[in-house]
Amino acid sequence: MTTAYDVPADSLITVVSKDLEENDKINAPDWAQFVKTGVHKERRPENPNWWFVRAATLLRRIYVDGPVGISRLQTKYGGNKDRGTNPEKFQKGSGSIIRTALQQLEDAGYVEKTEKGRIVTPAGQSYLDNKASEISKDIPELSKY
Repeated sequence: MTTAYDVPADSLITVVSKDLEENDKINAPDWAQFVKTGVHKERRPENPNWWFVRAATLLRRIYVDGPVGISRLQTKYGGNKDRGTNPEKFQKGSGSIIRTALQQLEDAGYVEKTEKGRIVTPAGQSYLDNKASEISKDIPELSKY
């Protein structure tokens, strides 16, 4: 059986984000078109579907790392802030974006909150594994699994 570990992350994220968008499992908030993804960014994302890509990456990241909290995810999505003539300094990513996307994934039934952090539910694990098996059929090296 193919799992999310067996396929390339970018392929899995692309397929999952398209599925989340097409099946209305999550919805981008009204403010999503105006915000930056962190204080280290200068502009908002260029991809109009960035909300669904972020939700897909969060789902995969929790699948791989879980249980994981908001703070660790903020560190994952952070980056260096350009401070002019001063040296660059690492800044965490937006907690509000991560928190809102995780709440939507919880409502969809893919993620649940525990006292140690958020984990993927059996439904979420099955969803990612099914998408991974769809991808593995298109990749010749992985079709033997």
